[in-house]
Amino acid sequence: MICDPIDIALMLAKIALVFFVILTLAAYLVFAERKVLAWIQDRKGPNRVGPFGLLQPLADLIKLLTKEDFRPAGADKWLFYLAPAMAAIPAIMIFAVIPFGAPLTLFGHAVSLQVADLNVGLLLFMALSAIAVYGVALGGWASNSKYALLGSIRGLAQLISYELSMGLSLVPVVMLARSFRLSDIVNAQSGCWFIVYQPLAFVIFLISIAAECKRIPFDLPEAEGELVAGFHTEYSGMRFGLFFVGEYINIIVLGGLAATFFLGGWHGPWFPPVVWFAGKVLAFAFLFIWMRGTLPRLRYDQLMHFGWKVLTPLALLNILATGWFLVLSK
Repeated sequence: MICDPIDIALMLAKIALVFFVILTLAAYLVFAERKVLAWIQDRKGPNRVGPFGLLQPLADLIKLLTKEDFRPAGADKWLFYLAPAMAAIPAIMIFAVIPFGAPLTLFGHAVSLQVADLNVGLLLFMALSAIAVYGVALGGWASNSKYALLGSIRGLAQLISYELSMGLSLVPVVMLARSFRLSDIVNAQSGCWFIVYQPLAFVIFLISIAAECKRIPFDLPEAEGELVAGFHTEYSGMRFGLFFVGEYINIIVLGGLAATFFLGGWHGPWFPPVVWFAGKVLAFAFLFIWMRGTLPRLRYDQLMHFGWKVLTPLALLNILATGWFLVLSK
């Protein structure tokens, strides 16, 4: 099969656009978080570098690139170097299956605003989300540090536990849309968003993705007061920056998935579809920042009990209720 050069060019353009937008958003999400937290705590945030402090992300990047990059003497060299990439790259790859706008016609070609419209897009998301766990586990184990190892063990248990409730919360979405394709899930919400039919699934998914992002109140893998910095204690320079950027990319990607699964994706009145999608993603990002400035950290036993004894049973009951509703509505 011979590929059309225009199709190839459009695909490369979409990849470049997504990559640029995600990295830029992640950088300025750090800046936005510092400003919002400063507002919550009644103080000034970064305001020295550039007008209103808007060049602070660039200054942070220069600082990370020029800092000394060292490796502990007893560390596993290759795993130590691989772990930061495994934390950031799967999150970027997940965005490839997220539809961020209505299809367009460009140069006589139908252009889907989605890098890859896979018929198993939801399953790809779950698979890549599982791979991201290895970045936390390997980063702590390869560092040859007890604090980093404790953080990685906490992170591994937490992420595996909340992935289960996250996956189960999406089963009713698949049942309602009758497809694993994310564009089909968005199109199924053209009349009514799934949050109306599945408010419990939305709450479970929202709590689970907060745990997947390792955000307060679920930041047990880092826990600065107990573990210095957790699984990335021994990292410096841009390798530490990759862990940091990976967390904020996760916020953007998981916010986009929450909008896709429950809030109609790019659907909405009056404004262009891309504006609706971006607004929903940024609303989730603001919610995560607000949670960080408001909520206390959970104890580890409370964290695990809540995942296994509350969220997972509720998600299973919700699946049964949804199946019962669908059978009776035929």
